[in-house]
Amino acid sequence: MLIPFGQNDKILILGARGNLGGQLARVLGNQYRLLLWDRGEVDITDKEDLAEKIREHKPHIIINAAAYNAVDKCENDKQEFALAQRLNGEAVGYIADAALAVGAKLVHYSTDYVFGGWSYRENGGMMDKIKKQGGFREDDEVSPVNRYAETKRAGEEEIIKRGKNGLKYYLIRTSWLFGPQGESDLAKPSFFDTMLKLSETRESLDAVDEEVSCFTYSPDLARATKELIEGEREYGIYHIINSDPVSWYGAAKELFSLAGKKIRLNPVASDKFPRPARRPKYSVLKNTKLKPLRPYKKALEEYLKNNQL
Repeated sequence: MLIPFGQNDKILILGARGNLGGQLARVLGNQYRLLLWDRGEVDITDKEDLAEKIREHKPHIIINAAAYNAVDKCENDKQEFALAQRLNGEAVGYIADAALAVGAKLVHYSTDYVFGGWSYRENGGMMDKIKKQGGFREDDEVSPVNRYAETKRAGEEEIIKRGKNGLKYYLIRTSWLFGPQGESDLAKPSFFDTMLKLSETRESLDAVDEEVSCFTYSPDLARATKELIEGEREYGIYHIINSDPVSWYGAAKELFSLAGKKIRLNPVASDKFPRPARRPKYSVLKNTKLKPLRPYKKALEEYLKNNQL
């Protein structure tokens, strides 16, 4: 049964000082009572401490925007992979247990990288079907493409398993996030920020033109999250991304056009930038449940204007 969301409800945001957490706080802060927790307030890998603090405050909704996202770092480093497993997998189970204990709804974010792995690379016909339908649907078979994606899928499984025991959850998959940088010292610059920075000192730049996915503007994702939890939607998996799939090269070309930057941009293959973790050549997420978000170009235009980059 769906329980209506009320403006007197208390929302806990985990990872509140990160890129997405900060935008969630901005979008929700004018209407709802917020608990903003980051590493300084709670260690999500400490099951007992997390459960005790959540029992004490009894939030009605828990939004987990905390995650390990050093994709390449955890591919070959055992200690980093173990950390990713704790943060993206085990800790998500702890959060889900705590939500169940206090009757809270849970919102959690996952990644397009749970798709495009071995089962899709070995079966060309399957990938052709995915492309023909416009991307990976919410119910398509997952096949993690790298070790980071394995840890994110493990987190999904922790939530889905507890959903069978009554957990009310919205599991949101998204991709290629950009927007205002968070306050945390672990918050990373986006692809667009990096390309603009590089353009200040170079006359020519290379960008990969054979990996295609969707960009997602963090303020748009935060607003869509708010609409989802307020809209009494069915619990389950949702894909939320800005419209118009594109390659890194295509997006960089659009960026420099909007920013009025005259720079030579060269389309290159993925192997021009060797990285420890494999990336999917195609990981477009298809949203079949919600109203589509605006095209990423419109969001990028707003971002450039607001941040005067």
